[in-house]
This record gives sequence, C-alpha cells and structure tokens, in this order.
Amino acid sequence: MIAVELTLALFAAGMAAVTSYLIKWASDAKTPVHAGVVVFLLLMMVAMIGGAAIYYVHPGRSSAIAGLWVASAVMSLSAFAVFLPFLAEVRRHPSDPAAPPAALRRTRGFVGAVIALVLANELLMGWTFQAASGAPIVLAGSGVAAVLGALANVVSSPWFLFTMASEMALTAFFVRRRLSRPVYTILLFQAAIMALSPPALASPAWSWFSIGLGSSAMIALFVYFMEFLYRSRQLARPLASYLVRLLAVYAGMMAGLYAWIAYGSVLLFALAIALEMILFLEVVVRPDRIESGDRTPWQLRPHWTFGVLALVFVAELFMGGLLDGAVLGSSYLSALPALPLAGGVSTVLYNAVYNGFWFFALTTGSTWFLLMMGVEMGALVAFKFRETHSRENRARLLLMIGSYGAFAVFFPSIYYPIVFPSLASGTAVPVLGWSMGIGSAPLAVSVFGVLIATYMILGVLTFLFGRRVVCSVFCTAPLMYQGTTVDAMKSFNRSSPLARRYIGSRFSTLYSATTGLVLVSLGAASLASYLDQIGRLNLSILGADPTVFLFAFYFSVLWYVTFVTIPYAGNYNCVTMGWCYTGTISQAFSRLGFFRLKVRDKQVCRACTTQDCAKACPVGLADMPRFFREKGEFRSSKCCGVGDCIEACPYGNMYIFDVRHWVRRRLGRPEVPSMRTRLPMVRPNRSSSGGPTLAPTSVAPAQVPRSPDANPEARSRRSPST
Repeated sequence: MIAVELTLALFAAGMAAVTSYLIKWASDAKTPVHAGVVVFLLLMMVAMIGGAAIYYVHPGRSSAIAGLWVASAVMSLSAFAVFLPFLAEVRRHPSDPAAPPAALRRTRGFVGAVIALVLANELLMGWTFQAASGAPIVLAGSGVAAVLGALANVVSSPWFLFTMASEMALTAFFVRRRLSRPVYTILLFQAAIMALSPPALASPAWSWFSIGLGSSAMIALFVYFMEFLYRSRQLARPLASYLVRLLAVYAGMMAGLYAWIAYGSVLLFALAIALEMILFLEVVVRPDRIESGDRTPWQLRPHWTFGVLALVFVAELFMGGLLDGAVLGSSYLSALPALPLAGGVSTVLYNAVYNGFWFFALTTGSTWFLLMMGVEMGALVAFKFRETHSRENRARLLLMIGSYGAFAVFFPSIYYPIVFPSLASGTAVPVLGWSMGIGSAPLAVSVFGVLIATYMILGVLTFLFGRRVVCSVFCTAPLMYQGTTVDAMKSFNRSSPLARRYIGSRFSTLYSATTGLVLVSLGAASLASYLDQIGRLNLSILGADPTVFLFAFYFSVLWYVTFVTIPYAGNYNCVTMGWCYTGTISQAFSRLGFFRLKVRDKQVCRACTTQDCAKACPVGLADMPRFFREKGEFRSSKCCGVGDCIEACPYGNMYIFDVRHWVRRRLGRPEVPSMRTRLPMVRPNRSSSGGPTLAPTSVAPAQVPRSPDANPEARSRRSPST
C-alpha cells in the first residue's frame, strides 16, 4: 500500500506540474489557436482521468470498457478546440499565410473554460486517486445531497488539497513576472493556507499542526493585507474586487472548518476551497488585468472598507472558535448553547438569537480569540511604532501592548483560574472584574476588594494623567484602533454623515442621549442583579444575570459590531459616541484632573494653515486649533490622549500637559524644554498701520523639525538644566 501511495503521489506531482504549466501557457495565450491548444490539452487530461474515474466507481470489465470509450470520445472531441480556430485563421487570410494571426478577443469564455477544465481535472483526480489508494468515496444515498456530500469529500481529500496547493504555488511562480509583489505574495499565502487544510488527513497530530500553523498563516496574511492597504491608499477596481472576494472566501473557509470540528461536516469548507480555486485561477490566467483600470482611494469607499473589516472579523471569529475547539475540545464545545431550532416561530427566533449571541460573546471573550487579535492588531501597532517619533508616544504604545497582554490574556485566562478556581463562569474577566466591578452577583471578598482598589487606582491615575490611562493604555480597545491601517480610517470621522454628528469637543444631543442610555442600562442591570440576589426578583436576560449579559453585550458583542462599522460610525467610536460606560466614568476624573493639550507658542498656531493636528485626531476633535490660537491650550473630556496630533504637528509646537508638568512648574522649572530652533514658518511683519503682525514664509513645513526630540542638533544643544 505504501508503494501504491508513493506511486500515486509521484503521479499527482507530475500532473500538478503539467497543469501549472498549462495554466501559465493559458495566461500567455494571445491568439485563438494558442487558446485552442491549451483547451485541447486540458480536455485530454480530463479524458484520461475521467476514464479512470469511471472504472473506480464500479471496478470491473464493463466499467473499464465504458471508461475507455468515454475517454476516447472526449479526446476525439477535444481536437475541435484546435481545429476550429485554426480553420478560422486560414479562412481569414487564404492568400497570405504570412499575415499576423488574429488576437484573442473572447477572453472571458476562454478563462471560464480553463477554470472549468482545471477544476474538473482536480475533482476527477481526487476521486480516482482516493479510490486507488484503497479508500474510495461512495455515494451515501441518492439525490443532490448525496452527490454534494461525495464531492465535498473529494475536495477535502489530500489528493485534491495537496495537489491543488502545489499547482497554485507553481503557477504563481511561473507568472510572477507579470504580477506585482503584493499580489504574488498573497497568491503564495493562498497556496500555503490550502496546503495546511486540517481535513486533509485523518490524524490528530496533523489536525493540531495544520490548525496551528494554518491559523498563523492566516493571521500573517491579514497583517500583510492590512499593511498593504495602509501603504497603498489607491487600489485598482479589479484588485479591490479580488481582495474582498478573497476575504469572503476565507470567512467561509473558517466557518467551514468550525463546522467540521464542531459537527463533522466538510460541505461548507469544500465549497470555500472550490471558490478559492476559481478566484485564484481568475487572477493567474489573466494576471495583467488584476491591477489595470482607474485607481480609487479606498478611504473614499466606505462600503468596500466595511466589507473588508466585516469579512476579516468573521474569519477571525470562526478561527477563534476553531482554535478553542482544537485546544479545549469537548469542554469548549459543550459550553456553547445549542437550543433546538424547532417549534413555533417565536421559539425558533428566540433560540437562534440565544445560540448566536452566546457563541459570539463566548468566542470573542475566549483566550485564543483575544490572543489571535492581539498578535494581529499588535503587529499593526508595531508598524506604527516605527513611524512614531515622540518618545512619550512610543512609551505609551509599549505600555498599551503590555496592558493588552496582561488584561486580555494573562489575568482572565491564567491568573484568575489559578488563584480563584471556584469563580462562576463569566466572572473571570480583565482586571476591572465582572461587569467592570458593577453588579451584585456573589463574588469572593478578595475579588471585591481588588475591584474597589482597581477603581481607586484608575481614578487617581486618570486625575493625574488624564483619560488616556484607560482609553489609550489599560483598555484592550486601543490596540485594535491604533494600528497603522485602522488608524488611517479616522478619515471616516469627517466623511461619514453619522460620525460627523459626534465630531468636535462639545457634547451633542446625540452623544448625551447615548451616554445617558448606557448609564441608565448599567444602573437598571445592577439593580435587577441585586434584587435577584436578595430574592425579590427573578430576572435573567438570555439565561444570564443582567449584569453578566450587559458586560457581554457591550464588550463582547457591541464593541466588535461598532469596530467593523468604522466606515459609517467613525474611528474610536466607543469614545466619540459615548457608549462605553467605563470611559464615561473616567471622564469625570479626567475633567477634574491636570490633563490637557498645550502649545509652546500661540502665534505659530495662528499662522498655521494646515490644521494637521485636527486631521490627525482619532476621536474627531476638529475644533482644537481654535483653542490653541485663543488660549494656547485645549481641554476636553473626549480627548483620550492618543498623541497623534502631537506627531502630526509639522512644527513640534504641541505637548501633553499633566501632573508631571504641573510639578515642574511648581518647582520653578519650565514645563517643557524650550524650542531651540526658531520656527521659520512665522516671522515678524509690518501691517499697513505699522503694527507687528504674522505672516508665513516660503519655508515648507517639511523643513521644520517635527519635534525637539526628533531633531538631533536640537538635542545636542540642550543645556543640562532643561
């Protein structure tokens, strides 16, 4: 049997190499005759493998004869693929055999034929080789369902998956010179991910290996894709369409793999594999078209961007469930609700909402999902770190990454289960505790003390350093928002009609309504939880304590919904819209504290025409330049201290003021080091009345140091006292 499988493997490798070269030849086809030759050769391969497949359906003399007849018939008919275009070419120039051949025009039909023949060849080869290896795929029953089930088993077999992955890698290599580097890299990722398909081999070791390595490859692909979007703000429409369709395929693939590990079904996975193969072939058969046509900025296409975010998230959601199922096994799967979708309409609807809500909430709150998201979004933050010049901002980014690792992974998944093994499900959430420490379900006294101490510490830190302690460091959300690509989506704060209603530092009526609704829901849930505990009320929401449900709804469901709707709701919308009750509570401490934004010289802001600080603000505080010009400082409880405005200022004129600067001033020292370099943008001028005024010079902002810390000469000229 080993010798048979080795022979089949060598034959499959040869078929993969031949098919790859034929696909490359198809991509080079310029004339009808050339295209006909490609179709002829592909039909010959289909005929050869198809005849063998007929034999293996019912091995015997009659099926062997039938296979030979079918193969011979298809081979005979395949000659017309070459003969007809050759005859047309002869008729086109009967008296001039040296005339140039006609150009291939009906490329869409040709591409469709190549895709159909390659797909048919792979399906027949997978079926045949599976049977030849001693494990034939048989129809379980009759009808369409049986045929689809058999085809799904063929697609999920190693003979299909590994052969197709080899073909994809070889084909991408053959046509690499006609592809841009990003597209070529993405095609290689496609080949690698297909090769790491867990259903390919019925081995627990392979499942563990392929799920782990395949998920890592998928995360790497998403990181590469996001960074590609950040670097390429304008995309050709065919490329944009290909990318979003690829993400849709991977969302379906991850859902299919979750269905495979949870229910043993490979139908959805096989469908996603077939669609991925079709999408791949569309690109490589006509590689010149993928980046042709007009280019459009994706930041002006909110629907497309929403599709990207939503599809990436769906893939991540099911990938998290796949990892949880692979690592935790039955303990994870048994914890998921599975109410039957039977009965009356209201019962079915309730059970569907119940199952979907808790699958969503439990998966997004699981260790593997949060770890996966941390790696993916943390990589984008690392890219931003390389572009960040301010030492204070670089330090904050490092603290933010460390806080995510501690509060999203270590404490809820490692520390709490070890220290408090008897905690009820739903209480072991990041340091702030179950329902952010507000609620009255029974908790250990030590945990309750930790919650009180946590709020006291956070309150003091917010008073001293501003809301950024929570919303830009300790919270797990900023890691998602502040990576390069997602940070670039803050342009939607100004372009989205909904996001523009929350723009500016003033509390709009809509903002106040959102905040009020959130706080009322928090108070009502806490009261209901308390009445439940003392026996005065018996209320649960989707089977959970009201405060447990509220925490799950706000931070495990609603947050991700608003994240993928950034193109419509704007970036950092948990802050701009005011629906995060932890952020709302921190506003009170921040409003009483030291934190604000200040400028070194108001005159610089009065002469500035860029307003880059306002454009860079991720929470849409578009009115900050006015305050800088009038007061030299800006204070808003909406400001969460990200510091992008400081980075964006082309004159290094801004800085964050908090308790550190207040102490320096009390000690008689300057709040910040003085600017040693005069800003060439601003120079004295004389108005017609003879009084001094300000006017911009011809010096470009790019010639001015971004900040004193970013200017080596300025640093070298500082005195030790500053």
